[in-house]
Amino acid sequence: MPTIQIPRLYAILDVSCFAEAQAMYSAADELVAGGVTLLQYRNKAGSARTMLEQGRELRRRLGDKIRLIMNDRADLCLAAGFDGLHVGQEDLSPESARRVIGPKLWLGLSTHSPEQLREADQTTADYLAIGPVFATSSKERPDPVVGLEGVRWARELTRKPLVAIGGITRGNARSVLDAGADSVAVISDLLRGPRKSAEEFSRILG
Repeated sequence: MPTIQIPRLYAILDVSCFAEAQAMYSAADELVAGGVTLLQYRNKAGSARTMLEQGRELRRRLGDKIRLIMNDRADLCLAAGFDGLHVGQEDLSPESARRVIGPKLWLGLSTHSPEQLREADQTTADYLAIGPVFATSSKERPDPVVGLEGVRWARELTRKPLVAIGGITRGNARSVLDAGADSVAVISDLLRGPRKSAEEFSRILG
């Protein structure tokens, strides 16, 4: 399977960060205007119907200017016309997910330890995520922080594109790339002034 080219900034749109859907759509528009080309839609609490409606609206608004990744739900990834799926350790297995989405869509897999990463490296996932790199407030029950050292060992254990996630800000993003990550996934530090924040990340990440 050919290696994918992943952008250095991987924006995550977490529905729980927005008071209403319209604010989320506006943020998505701003992120794309700020140069974001890869965006994950994450909704841990919504119904399947809500997720499908919001996913289809994001696809409609953003068109083909951006690669859209669905969190967790392989069925909704297809139904909303997304470009890929991201699954965690407690979600659908990578093999089951791949059977649903087929060979062409991107598949990402979260890992939190050397053991998980070694296993993930043997799957058909196109990219692997490692984290949390730093303390994060985006998860109710976060896994133990792996730090920059975790990014370094992750880099040694896989040749797949590596996405670092967890507490990454404009202040520490460069150090994460220097430790071996190909891309940084960001939620919180893109929320205030999404367009300006995305542009600043792009400058920092080069």
